[in-house]
Parts: sequence; structure tokens; C-alpha cells
Amino acid sequence: MQTLYLGCLALGVIFAVVSVLVGDLIGSALHGIFDFISFDFLNPAVLAGAVTVFGGAGILLTRYSGLEDGAVLALSLLIAAFMAVVLYLAVIKPMDKSEMSTGFSMNDLPGKIGEITVPVPAAGYGEIMVKFGAGNSLHTAASFEHQPLPAGIKVVVVDVRDGVALVSEFEERKGADM
Repeated sequence: MQTLYLGCLALGVIFAVVSVLVGDLIGSALHGIFDFISFDFLNPAVLAGAVTVFGGAGILLTRYSGLEDGAVLALSLLIAAFMAVVLYLAVIKPMDKSEMSTGFSMNDLPGKIGEITVPVPAAGYGEIMVKFGAGNSLHTAASFEHQPLPAGIKVVVVDVRDGVALVSEFEERKGADM
């Protein structure tokens, strides 16, 4: 049994080292292969963590407790299952939800509300700041209606032409005005 525990511990450590060194290469090569598995807790990090904990718990229980092999095996499996659940709930699941890209397309701009940061003259260019996800992005802007727009006012992006956001002053209407 000691060989089984040592092998599981070594396998887990080797998996962790290989994941750190070439994880991105393996991840891009295998991207989507395991998508047919619909169980989120079968994540490779959870499984590798469970195998490693199983091996480590088995070695420690064998050496430092007076339990028989069957009890050590059962307790090691319980500890590994518990730690896999903890790893999944404390690390994997929150990280899966936290992925947010700050990338955007200029085609996403029309309809977005922004703020003038550099005044936009009637026949020229200024700058707007538009919030995308967790960040802000600055864009060259021109007046859609060829009206000067001062800094600090809210605008709506009407269109994008040649990488320039065409904006108009944002009018917030309420209640009876509609």
C-alpha cells in the first residue's frame, strides 16, 4: 500500500510541475477535448489534487497512526474527497466565474454611453471614455450632428466610421416626456 500512496503523491507532484512549466501548451493543444464531460468537478486540477492528497494522506497515516491498511485506505479516500470538494468550491468554481476580458470590438461601441474627456469641436476630433466590462477605454470621437460638445457631458455613440466614434449628446428622458 505504501507504494500506491507514494506513486499517487509522486504523480500529483509531477502533474503540478508539468502543469506549471508547459500548462499553456498542453491547454491550447487539448482545448475543448474534454468539453463533452459535463461534470465541473472532474476538472483536471481537482482530480490531480485529490490523487496527490490521497497519496500524501496515505503515507502520513501509514507512518504516524496505528491504523490497519483498510482503515488507512478508507480514511485517505475520505480526506482526498473532502479536499477535492474544498479545492473545487474555494478555487476552481470562483475562478471559473471571474474570467472577464477587457477586449472589445469597435463594432460594440454603437449604443454605448460615454463621457467626453477632450472637447469635440463641430468639425474636428475629441476624445470619449466608454466603460467596457471592468475597465474604461478611450476613443477618438467626432460629433455626429456637427455640434461642439464640451468636456464632461454624457454622450451616446451613434456610429463608428474609420475608427472614429460618432457621438451625440445623451438626453435622459423621464416619465411624461416620453
